[in-house]
Amino acid sequence: MTQYFETEVKAEEALLVALDTGDYDIEASLNELEELAYTAGARVVGKISQARSKPDNATYIGKGKLEEIKDFADLNEVNLLIFDCELSPVQHRNLEEETDIRVVDRTTLILDIFAARARSGEGKLQVELAQLKYSLPRLTGKGVELSRLGGGIGTRGPGEKQLETDRRHIRRRIKNLEGELATLQKRRDMARERRAKDGIETVAIVGYTNAGKSTLMNALTRAGVLVEDKLFATLDPTSRALTLPDGRNVMLIDTVGLISRLPHNLVEAFKSTLEEAASASLILNVCDASSDECAQHINVTNDLLDDLDCGDTPVITVLNKCDLAPSLYNLPQIGQSVRISALDGRGLDDLLEAIAATLPPTRRQAEFLFPYSQGAKAALVRKEGLVLEEDFRNEGHYLKAIVDFRLLDQLKSFLEE
Repeated sequence: MTQYFETEVKAEEALLVALDTGDYDIEASLNELEELAYTAGARVVGKISQARSKPDNATYIGKGKLEEIKDFADLNEVNLLIFDCELSPVQHRNLEEETDIRVVDRTTLILDIFAARARSGEGKLQVELAQLKYSLPRLTGKGVELSRLGGGIGTRGPGEKQLETDRRHIRRRIKNLEGELATLQKRRDMARERRAKDGIETVAIVGYTNAGKSTLMNALTRAGVLVEDKLFATLDPTSRALTLPDGRNVMLIDTVGLISRLPHNLVEAFKSTLEEAASASLILNVCDASSDECAQHINVTNDLLDDLDCGDTPVITVLNKCDLAPSLYNLPQIGQSVRISALDGRGLDDLLEAIAATLPPTRRQAEFLFPYSQGAKAALVRKEGLVLEEDFRNEGHYLKAIVDFRLLDQLKSFLEE
């Protein structure tokens, strides 16, 4: 008789540890780290911070605080320590030896979330590359135990330690991943060139993680992108056609969410994805207007746009979740701003009008008169333009419409004086 048992996966009991050096708001950073831990599947049972002018080279925190952590962990059955920083290999090893508890840092936690969230082939390659680059200098062995010296035929001679073998395999894998991503980068560049050649304008959605970018994408285009109240709910870029009030069709592109102190390796790995913003005709900087850290989140996005050399690209600051925001004043702005609620649709018409008004003009109003033998030309205006007025006259088919410059040049012989 077959019996079935359900295995319950228990959430890890995590203690958050931070060092307050005065460089940033420690309380806000710990709150964000708690959200990251929750997204990764851990249960936070406590937070501990220490004020120091600089980190300890050996254990990041002081000896007294380390003892406090050990006592708290024993009393609360903590099996995971999460540090709100990027630990050095030496600090990581010493902390695990001193506490006998598994230790992860902020970077490892973010990489773990990205690994769980990546869905596309390119996204998985990007995350694996970032993980390998981060783990390479942190490989640790156990000395003679991992040595391949001696032991039989084929093992005599100078030999090498298993650790070096692992490093060589990782370097080889990194090289292969970089080659695969370079190939995908060429395809992405060709797609951008093709869009530019065809006159397709692109609008990139950027912003802090969990600001509502995917909800906005769904509200404007019905893209069906996954929406969750978690950080980095979606990683893979999504592109959908969007029709503006003036009849123009643009490509709306959703990009990966940002976060303060985003790991350098992760930025490098996802650079090809973020470059969608750099090549866009317009950028929508979406932020959560109900968050106390809204101003800081806007600045984080602003810094990234500067790094991508987007200074000449027009930007609309989209203040999302305005239905939850107590106040929308005294916020720094990048370009113009529009207040919306992507969830209930409030302000979306204003946003579409702002997009149409901000994009460089590529269309104009014109009047055409087509002989009835040129019905295909009139159908083309109907299909690609925005018809404002139409009349069937004795001399031909009259149309007043808004069309793009390319079509206008193609049909200039049918223009009414």
